[in-house]
Amino acid sequence: MADLPDLPLVDEHRVRVQAAPSVVWTCLGRSLPGQHGGDGVLLRLLGAEPSRAMGEPLRAGSTIQGFAVVEAVPGERLVLAGRHRFSVYRLVFELGGGDGVVELIARSEALFPGILGRAYRGLVIGSGAHRVVVRRWLRGIRSAAEAAGAAGVA
Repeated sequence: MADLPDLPLVDEHRVRVQAAPSVVWTCLGRSLPGQHGGDGVLLRLLGAEPSRAMGEPLRAGSTIQGFAVVEAVPGERLVLAGRHRFSVYRLVFELGGGDGVVELIARSEALFPGILGRAYRGLVIGSGAHRVVVRRWLRGIRSAAEAAGAAGVA
């Protein structure tokens, strides 16, 4: 997966989190696909690669269903990449900021080759579904991190 070409930007979303970077990082890891059971039916139907999890989800060289962990800099940057029948994609999370407030950024990049890829892009990106899912994901990480930070746990 490290051999992915430059991919066009799909979108970028940001959320401010009142917690330490280490807490946000831990909550990001817990939010990744496959961390709460589930069988990834949609990812299997799409033929997502990698097809299964191996290793620690926040370590470079590991995989989670649908993504290879290409880069992992604790508390700073996580790069996930994958592919399926209709797309080649990368998801980059960056953590920045200071003074108890982390700005968590999620940037999606992807190619949608061929006519089926263009149709898939219209269905997932054009419909706004991708935007809704990513924003919900970021809000979930924020809620978990702020609750963990308030409780003094990670």
